[in-house]
Amino acid sequence: MRQYEIEGGTRRAVFSPVDNRARVDAVVRRLGDAIELGLLADGEQLPGETELAGQLGVSTVTLREALMALRQQGLVTTRRGRGGGSFVSLPEVPAESRLKARLRGWSTEELRDLGDHWAALSGAAARLAAQRTEPEDLHQLRRTAEELAHAEDAAARSRLYGRFHVELAAAAQSARLTREQVALQSDVGALLCLVLADDPYREEVAERHRAVISAVQDGAHETAGTLAERCVRESTARLVAVRLAL
Repeated sequence: MRQYEIEGGTRRAVFSPVDNRARVDAVVRRLGDAIELGLLADGEQLPGETELAGQLGVSTVTLREALMALRQQGLVTTRRGRGGGSFVSLPEVPAESRLKARLRGWSTEELRDLGDHWAALSGAAARLAAQRTEPEDLHQLRRTAEELAHAEDAAARSRLYGRFHVELAAAAQSARLTREQVALQSDVGALLCLVLADDPYREEVAERHRAVISAVQDGAHETAGTLAERCVRESTARLVAVRLAL
């Protein structure tokens, strides 16, 4: 599997058929999560309605309803005429006060439970990636880790943090794990702004991500899984600490 295949794995997960239940909501969540996580770039043109509906396994009517909802959320803009279509619109980062208000909606038990789920996903992804991925196929993960190491604002850091774990799942060649990671980031991604604004911690996370990549490259699947789990658990613990301080 080459770098473009890892990138393709994340995009295939984004544009794979959605669940049969509540399809409009499922499309809105799938695309909205991908946009907020940065898996779809700001200003990127989405596939045409017929093509995108086919990729997602929904009717064009369902897709149009979903795109309308995404426009209302400010995540998609539509242009008419030649060169028109639907384009990604990266949202502004919520103010710290709004993020803290959102965090208050989580109990510490719920945050810990979320962290357990996230650690299980990332640990499994890292172990499988170490078994299935060739060393030369890790360029995308390395690039994301280095971008995180140099990202200046908390919003970019949180997106890159989440993107790393999505790409790790893609490196595991598991579409289901990748989709699960994308969905999970919609719950926790923005909240990470509250802990990643700290420069020393940003550097610590970047080092943890580099260590995961090294273990994956060496085929050390148990080490890779343990390191990925520790990274997630440490971030969750910091979120819990912020929640307790509110």
